[in-house]
Amino acid sequence: MSDAPLDDDIRLLGRLLGDVIREQAGEATFERVERARQAAVGMRRGEPVDESLAAVLDGLDAHETIDVIRAFAWFSSLANLAEDVHHARRRRHHLAAGSPPQAGSLQHAISSIRARSVAGDAVVDRLRRISVSPVLTAHPTEVRRKTVSTIQRSVARHLAERAHFGEGSPERQAHDAELCLGVLTLWQTAMLRLSKLRVGDEITEALGYYELSLFQEIPDLQRTLEREIAAAWPELGEVHLPPIVKMGSWIGGDRDGNPFVTAEIVRFAIERQVTTALRFHLDRLRQLGAELSISDRLVAPTAELITLAEASGDTSPFRADEPYRRALRGMHARLVATATAWGLDIPDHPPIADRPPYTGPGELIADLDIVATSMRSHGAGALVTARVEPVRQAAECFGFHLCALDLRQNSEVHDRVVAELLERADVLPGYLELSEEQRVAALSAELRSPRPLRLAAGDYSALTMSELAIIATVGELRAKFGPEIVRHYIISKCQTVSDVLEVAVLLREGGLLDPRTARLDLDIVPLFETIDDLRAAGGVLADLLDDPMYRGWIEASRATSQEVMLGYSDSNKDGGYLTSNWELFRAQTTLVEVARSAGVRLRFFHGRGGTVGRGGGPSYDAILAQPAGSVAEGIRLTEQGEVISARYADREIARRSLEALVAATLESNGPVAPVADEDTALLDALSARSLTEYRDLVYEHPGFVRFFRTMTPVNEIATLNIGSRPASRTASDRIEDLRAIPWVFSWSQVRLMLPGWYGCGTAFEEWAGGDDERIAHLGELHRRWPFFRAVLSNMGMVLAKTDLVIAARYAELVPEREIREDIFGRIVAEHERAVRWVRTITGGELLGDNPSLARSIRNRFPYLDPLNHLQVDLLRAFRAGGDDELTARGIQLTINGLATGLRNSG
Repeated sequence: MSDAPLDDDIRLLGRLLGDVIREQAGEATFERVERARQAAVGMRRGEPVDESLAAVLDGLDAHETIDVIRAFAWFSSLANLAEDVHHARRRRHHLAAGSPPQAGSLQHAISSIRARSVAGDAVVDRLRRISVSPVLTAHPTEVRRKTVSTIQRSVARHLAERAHFGEGSPERQAHDAELCLGVLTLWQTAMLRLSKLRVGDEITEALGYYELSLFQEIPDLQRTLEREIAAAWPELGEVHLPPIVKMGSWIGGDRDGNPFVTAEIVRFAIERQVTTALRFHLDRLRQLGAELSISDRLVAPTAELITLAEASGDTSPFRADEPYRRALRGMHARLVATATAWGLDIPDHPPIADRPPYTGPGELIADLDIVATSMRSHGAGALVTARVEPVRQAAECFGFHLCALDLRQNSEVHDRVVAELLERADVLPGYLELSEEQRVAALSAELRSPRPLRLAAGDYSALTMSELAIIATVGELRAKFGPEIVRHYIISKCQTVSDVLEVAVLLREGGLLDPRTARLDLDIVPLFETIDDLRAAGGVLADLLDDPMYRGWIEASRATSQEVMLGYSDSNKDGGYLTSNWELFRAQTTLVEVARSAGVRLRFFHGRGGTVGRGGGPSYDAILAQPAGSVAEGIRLTEQGEVISARYADREIARRSLEALVAATLESNGPVAPVADEDTALLDALSARSLTEYRDLVYEHPGFVRFFRTMTPVNEIATLNIGSRPASRTASDRIEDLRAIPWVFSWSQVRLMLPGWYGCGTAFEEWAGGDDERIAHLGELHRRWPFFRAVLSNMGMVLAKTDLVIAARYAELVPEREIREDIFGRIVAEHERAVRWVRTITGGELLGDNPSLARSIRNRFPYLDPLNHLQVDLLRAFRAGGDDELTARGIQLTINGLATGLRNSG
């Protein structure tokens, strides 16, 4: 399928926006915007232009500047919408044309598995063991307002539907009229929030994605998987599997560096999750009851169904012969009673009668099974498949908890809280001064006792009281709503066994660990983040699993299973792109072997962000590039920032994203050749040289902090109302103390994307140089090793998005000429080396393996260039003292527009 429909859609939306600008902002503004657009497009395409972008945009007054910024921000956003619509259109076209299954689809995955002659029962056994868990997290890179997203979805829907009707038809004219209204509404809607998001707002926004896509697509994906498995291995008969996709969330439970996450917020998050799930199930039961008008005057339901109907309390004479409707009204009444018993206010139709509440989703599923069995008994199996099974599947997939809320806190906080508890209880003063060996001994001795440390009348710091209150609240809510509501406690900056045992002490304080029975209610998940932490991870896990007490807990309560989280963002900020990727790979390899030797099941949780510098890139390729055995127990991974809306705001895109995760997890269980010693040695050498080059610039150069903070808008980003979490952990200016998200976000704004490639060119240059044999070895490694291929592919993607001409304008913001010329000169030289070596190793252009992204860059980037040009001018004026409201707003609008246009900016 050609890209002509996409080009037509972009032209249409551009014309509609132009008409709105002319009408709303005046002819002069429209002409200015159009001249800037022509200049930007011409410059991007290497065509001669009548006037440069600078000539068009220099000298604007403040109000004109705001209008031009808004124009190009909306141009870029609308081009993104057109791309999404076209991508879905291409997918439907390939399906209709009977094209071979595409990589990332269930059909392709199952075909690959069958090609390896894997037995069907082995596939089912694996599927019963694993799960795929995308975990939604709130981070300050999602700049779009929910209101704007809603309008954009309407525009996308009309853009897609108009293609079904001929030119000039009344239906197309109606859709075009709605498009006009949508573009006009966008123009008159503020891009920026008036106030900073609160944690409660982030919780509410994230839950909205269930209504948009997840409630529909997760159960449907589950049913499709079961059907495809049954079709591929007919000897299995009908296949029923546990839910493969299990959603998670950090929003409301992640308090690492976020002082606004309190016990009250944890309660709010959990109650909102449960409310969202129950409201959905109530609605589906009501719909199903309306649809199943089957009369027992015409069919013979089972005795179990009749009993269920009789127990419903529905005495209406109009439904006397409709047992299914009565049964479902009774089920609805029981679910209403569940919500009432839990103190949840869920606006809904009143129940038909007072019925006892369900104690859990299993009872609801059992009732639905009675309905399904009865309907099949009188030839209504097709109705079961179409109507009942989706409701049952949703109850299985989401339960009454919707998703698991993770807890996360920094190990340094645990240090201080445990030290205070030990000291106030007169058990052990001076805990913080102890060595690691002494800490482990003290904590182990403490954990042999069931008695709590906290004194009822004790006087504790606000930090300690807050931490204990959160854990106590989780214990209360797990007892109320069920254990699935919170299952994991993640330890940021985990470096030692004592970091894990400290959490065990806190869980015991909240009743979530009972040393007497070895009952451990939560997975304690160490998060290894820095390069040194990743290198030490295997030793820490080995020591932990060698501890008889800890081993007893996971054997008795956690199915002899251990989860480990890996940090992509901080490892990248710490060591650069190549070293981060390699140390993550090596850490997983070591951890898999440690767990295998200990006889423990190991599951990895990948803390990936949206950008390549934070572990981003195609999820399908990333999973297949993992080391052997690292996906054997399934996978958990974070979905952060703008990635959430990009993947889950639209049903088709959500389905494609989730299916790719499941497909890759299925395929990853195949035989993987061990990494040869010579390949390990090669990556060790490349990584070491890349690390030296990266750290020499970022951490050793005395002028780098000054360069970074004046070249990029990192300080101005903090003024945007885009997230509840502070941008830095402390008031320090050090790179070490800056969060990885604004670090990457800032480099994206200036179109340099340094975290995704710096240091790699030097590493390849110094290892291979002009040695043809070594160059050929790198090319051969790229062809046969998925890990190395993914590293190069993602790096090429980032290099293609980098623009040194635009970055050079930002470098002019650095007042110290010597610092500017030295550092930017190094960056330019390293970029040239990186581009040259990616091309040499892969044997092609930067985006030779990603034509859709090449198309996307061609369509989007001309609309971003004017935003960068104006942002530089506004930053210069703002920092020179022009800190008026319009200048500040203009900077914020450019940040917003660039982040939206770049999409994976943080």
